[in-house]
Amino acid sequence: MDVTASLLERLATLPDPRSKQGQRYPLPAVLGLAVLAMLAGMTSLEAIAQFGRLWGPRLPPLLGFKSGKTPSKATLSRAFRGVGAGPVEAALAAWVRGRCPDDRWRHLTLDGKALRGSKDGEVPGIHLLTAYAPEVAAVVGQLRVDKKTNEHKAALQLLGVLPLEGKVVTADAMFTHRDVCQAVCGGGGDYLLPVKDNQPQLRADIESAFAVPTALSPPAEAPARADLRLRPAGQQGARPA
Repeated sequence: MDVTASLLERLATLPDPRSKQGQRYPLPAVLGLAVLAMLAGMTSLEAIAQFGRLWGPRLPPLLGFKSGKTPSKATLSRAFRGVGAGPVEAALAAWVRGRCPDDRWRHLTLDGKALRGSKDGEVPGIHLLTAYAPEVAAVVGQLRVDKKTNEHKAALQLLGVLPLEGKVVTADAMFTHRDVCQAVCGGGGDYLLPVKDNQPQLRADIESAFAVPTALSPPAEAPARADLRLRPAGQQGARPA
């Protein structure tokens, strides 16, 4: 992996699905503008377009816009619909991993969360499955969980593209499945996953494996016995010396 590649160079590797006729804005520049605006807190197409305009003539050349202008909301919408989220996520993940070499982290944790503010009326919010490396404080992989699938199936996809050699994968009990464990081990990693009451048989097997057999248990300590030493007649009720 080329660790020196810039984010714009990573974005330039994405195929451009747009027709070459009438193109005014290079795709890497459009995506670079979106990334920069979102890092600055812009959360809508209108806000991204306005962000580009407010910066004036200084910003477009730095991002690669040849016309000296940034795209409108409608142009951004058409470009984003054509590219799709998956390839962009892959390019961003490759850029992050290029700056977080595999030998700098060994722990990988999986977690799924709904994207805050993404729900719009009856339209469900965007659900993302993230692979986070705590040692370098970086998201090294992310995948959108489609409404037709679930986090378990999305985890299998994500594990298939992540560097797992020598890594330990942790997650919550939702991911404690045989195929997830096989995917981790198949990639050369190991896993540490909890087992809860939603898998009663597996939990019972684990408890049984770690239980101490009764035959090997240490004998219970004998209760203290009363002093039964013989005493001279007439002193049976006296305390022992």
